Amino acid sequence: MNDADLLRTQLCGLVLQTPLVLLSGCVGFGQEYTRVAGFSHRDVGMVVLKGTTLEPRLGNAPHRLAETPGGLLNAIGLQNPGARAVVQDILPRLDFTETLYAANVSGATVEEYAEVTRIFDDSPVAAIELNISCPNVKAGGVQFGNDPEMSARVVEACRKMTRKPLITKLSPNQTDIAENARRCIEAGTDAFAAINTLQGMAVDLKFRRPVLGNRQGGLSGPAIKPIALLKVRQVYEVAKAYGVPIIGQGGVASADDAVEFLLAGATAVGVGTALFYDPLICPALNAGMAGYLRAHGHANVGELTGALAW
Repeated sequence: MNDADLLRTQLCGLVLQTPLVLLSGCVGFGQEYTRVAGFSHRDVGMVVLKGTTLEPRLGNAPHRLAETPGGLLNAIGLQNPGARAVVQDILPRLDFTETLYAANVSGATVEEYAEVTRIFDDSPVAAIELNISCPNVKAGGVQFGNDPEMSARVVEACRKMTRKPLITKLSPNQTDIAENARRCIEAGTDAFAAINTLQGMAVDLKFRRPVLGNRQGGLSGPAIKPIALLKVRQVYEVAKAYGVPIIGQGGVASADDAVEFLLAGATAVGVGTALFYDPLICPALNAGMAGYLRAHGHANVGELTGALAW
């Protein structure tokens, strides 16, 4: 059996050519990495576009990035040209024959989330990710993601605006991620992305102030993988009864990492921070996953989902 057959999987009825998903905020609006020699969107199952709001946003003041041991802090602040500009000007330039694309929707109010979802409903994106858990904007985002009631309200409002699959991006910065997942399933989500970044800060010793212009940002990278794995499993324990799949993400930097997320309960695996230091990592991840499947006698990557002894 070839690698393509081993790695092909489904998410909410969508056929992904590999379980790899390029994460929102790490690949811009789908064009940046195409400038890197050797990069191909055919190596991934889906690309999640940059977080998009109803109106254009300039984002946060610099600095917006700070490296940390084993990770990266970011506080971009959802810089984007607005949903209508993305649909009218950016989406027509993407090659939809190479991979699937998902929009990433954000807002400061429930009504804004719903309106941006409506705009993307009339577009060629395959799915819509609800960014209810962004830790580096001062309005909306993380406030919605940390409150199960508010999370459910956002999902319910957006569900009315589209028939496309809704993927709810869950925050790790909350008391009970499983309860939040349950409420979002009841409100109509089709899938989850778990997890978003953790809240963090870096300090400039010379000037005795935070490095980031926003003071705090989202921590990603290998440092958060153990937390992400646990959160994926906690969400899976709720979602499996409803057949709701999970995109597991948080510190994936090797094929072994990807397999761990699949075993914990993920159907697909998000790749983000690793792309910054290795833009060509996806073929290596695919080859490693295929090798693991062959070595353990699996016919398809879907057989790994949730197979963790628990």
